[in-house]
Amino acid sequence: MEALLPVLQRHPGMSVLVWALMFRVAHRLLQNLPVPKAVAVDDFRSWKWRNLSVSMVHSLLTGTWAVTCVIISPELATNIHSFYTAPAYMLICISSGYFVQDAGDIILTGHARGSWEFLIHHVLVLWCFLYSLYSHLYVAGAVVALFVEVNSVTLHLRLMLKLASQQSSPLYQINKFLNLFTYIVFRLSAQFYLTYYIVQNYSWMDKGGYFLVTMTLMNTMILIYFYRLLRADFFPRSRAHMEQNGTHNNVKKFLTE
Repeated sequence: MEALLPVLQRHPGMSVLVWALMFRVAHRLLQNLPVPKAVAVDDFRSWKWRNLSVSMVHSLLTGTWAVTCVIISPELATNIHSFYTAPAYMLICISSGYFVQDAGDIILTGHARGSWEFLIHHVLVLWCFLYSLYSHLYVAGAVVALFVEVNSVTLHLRLMLKLASQQSSPLYQINKFLNLFTYIVFRLSAQFYLTYYIVQNYSWMDKGGYFLVTMTLMNTMILIYFYRLLRADFFPRSRAHMEQNGTHNNVKKFLTE
């Protein structure tokens, strides 16, 4: 991988596009897998299931990769500004490709209005990741940021179980506690650690103002999502209220559930 690094550094944009294409191929292959009956009978559920399936692949790959990178090279967690390794740089190329593919999938399938929060998230992440790839700065910070993908595994599983109408299953009940744990340990902790680093080193950081604003927006979003998660899984509204709103409508409002 060390030998590949100079090529990636010379053509980061092309590398991102190649990985976006690879994730699109994965999207097509995953369509051949069987889906639950509750998913197959509804167009929105079917699209969201396919979208989450690709997201799950990305999360399993990049979450594991990010943690492994830091275990092998602990300096990635302390020298966020300028240190990086070949596997770390490759990881950001791969993840950037996924976000390009996912944004395209949301827009081209006509779900941009219902997924606007995801699109804002993707734009913020892509700007930071692409800046890192082209400037060779903050690659380590991007790796730490990808710790959140460990939580995304349980978060995606939660949403897929909801799409399959399996909220009462033992797997959902177990996963909701795992999801809470990984949300705190990998998502909130990673975000707040990066925010602390930026605040502490703001005076000399390149693009410090932009990164501080970006992290503030991201922190606001993940805290809102955390509140929604707690409300939905640990302080649910009454069944009568849920039935009054309608099951299909609730699925489309998965961001608030």
